[in-house]
Amino acid sequence: MKAPELLLPAGTLQRMRAAYDFGADAVYAGQPRYSLRARNNEFRLEQIAQGIAEAHERGKKFFVTSNLIAHNDKLRTYLRDLQPVVELRPDALIMADAGLIMLVREQMEKGLWPEVPIHLSVQANTTNSAAVKFWQRQGVSRIILSRELSLDEVQAIRNDCPDIELEVFVHGALCIAYSGRCLLSGYFNRRDPNQGTCTNACRWEYKTQAATTETDTGDAMPLQRLDGFNFANEDEDAASAFSTTGSGQRHPEANKVWLIEEAGRPGELMPVMEDEHGTYIMNSKDLRAVEHVGKLAAMGIDSLKIEGRTKSHYYVARTAQVYRRAIDDAVAGKPFNPELLLELEGLSNRGYTGGLLERRPSQDYQNYLAGHSESQRSQFVGEVLQVRDDGWAEVETKNRFAVGDTLEVIHPSGNRRVPLAAMQAQDGSPITVAAGNPLRVWVPLGLPAAGALVARMLEGSAATA
Repeated sequence: MKAPELLLPAGTLQRMRAAYDFGADAVYAGQPRYSLRARNNEFRLEQIAQGIAEAHERGKKFFVTSNLIAHNDKLRTYLRDLQPVVELRPDALIMADAGLIMLVREQMEKGLWPEVPIHLSVQANTTNSAAVKFWQRQGVSRIILSRELSLDEVQAIRNDCPDIELEVFVHGALCIAYSGRCLLSGYFNRRDPNQGTCTNACRWEYKTQAATTETDTGDAMPLQRLDGFNFANEDEDAASAFSTTGSGQRHPEANKVWLIEEAGRPGELMPVMEDEHGTYIMNSKDLRAVEHVGKLAAMGIDSLKIEGRTKSHYYVARTAQVYRRAIDDAVAGKPFNPELLLELEGLSNRGYTGGLLERRPSQDYQNYLAGHSESQRSQFVGEVLQVRDDGWAEVETKNRFAVGDTLEVIHPSGNRRVPLAAMQAQDGSPITVAAGNPLRVWVPLGLPAAGALVARMLEGSAATA
């Protein structure tokens, strides 16, 4: 079995290095003005140049994301701003806009620009083999398939299109829209997600009200405010009784019309409805498909992608390490290790789902996870800044931990657990607790620990904190 490429996000050079250190084969970073992460993006031209140089020195790949859906005013500057990036020879451009792809390909075909592969962004919503073949004829070398596809559909496209690279998302945030083509942020704040300025309106706090459409106008009108009613919680509770995707029993409340009200916009009521496939709006769970890595590798998928260019250094390191192990296990013919699911629980998340890769009731996934020990879960608590020869490490804290805790040292050479028997303040005085707010303490972690991340092992129900 061929090992698929492991592709990680890089919002900063530090995260890029962490991705490579912990097992990534490639990273993707965006042009701030022309990618969908215009905010919190360190990669100006200088950083892109440095990233590409470091990647190639390590035998890794560096992709530049330039996947906005361009309005006409961007056409005047796009080629001018992209040319110096292309001249740095990134390993690929990730693009979505058909017109921009045409313009870039013209520059390359005329010999004005060096040839750089183009990967079609998930924003292009490629869901069938005919679309894959169309883009292949336009000179695109890789297709990033839509998140709406099931494993069976991915397999069918692979069978129909054996001579082009295919990439699949396996971890990260899911948009409440068709492969990210969302309008909520633009509607509320005039911040267009497809121009790189999403404000994540799907994750704001909303209240829910019952409604009726039996009005003179046919519009949904409120019946009464439902104090204490939380739509997301109710939807979660209902998962035990019916399928969130596929052909499960339909919930009796699903045929009603509901109104939602965002906390910062009192009185502005918006209708919410659900069809037989479920309710796919507002605050989705995060995608986690590590248990499907073996199936995707067996299909011959070329790249497995993790979302999260605005996520932390710890997120990048942990996901790279876990998915690296999943890929290596799959290629070695080993069965899936459920502990990999639990190792991802320590990351900040909104709850996990397998997305639409597998059409099954959501409770099946939850039972799969609950069948394994929760004592394996952890919480990120700090980064190692330096290490002395005696194994004592200076740690910058991110969350609280204390003497008596069991710490996990997360290191590219392998992870290990260390019972914390002592701790010192910066002046060498003994302390028993490291507060969660950023401070620096010394702890005996042993060697190797340079560049390590530190997590605290959680037990029982505390693992969900």
